[in-house]
Amino acid sequence: MKTLRISDHTHQKLTALLGQLTAQQMKMQTYSDTIENLLGQTIILPPELLAHIEDLIKKKKHLSYKTKEEFLQDAARWRLKSLSGEYEYVKMRNDVYEKLEHAIKEMDLPFLDVNDFINQQIKSALEKYNEWKGQKEENEKTS
Repeated sequence: MKTLRISDHTHQKLTALLGQLTAQQMKMQTYSDTIENLLGQTIILPPELLAHIEDLIKKKKHLSYKTKEEFLQDAARWRLKSLSGEYEYVKMRNDVYEKLEHAIKEMDLPFLDVNDFINQQIKSALEKYNEWKGQKEENEKTS
């Protein structure tokens, strides 16, 4: 067995993680278990991507990301949702979105925001489509 020298700060972090792992797995863990677990959860990303993420976190504080890990967890959740097939995401240029948001508010339109506007338009189009389908089926029966 090899000896590894670590700082007091790192020792505190490992001890805390050791406690978390023990609680999660309901069995005692060693520092070796903890380090193996950490290495198994490590992802290597290009430095440019990490720098871009850090820059975004600093510039867009309103998004409430405190760490790269929080951002990456959120990004992974969003990507998994998009790949699940349950949702379809529509891209819209930010300037167009903001103009529409401004127009909805300034014109006092009966929509809460851009998302509400889009959902109402979809609902209206689907209702018209169902009416059209019904008329088409009726016309086919009488023909």
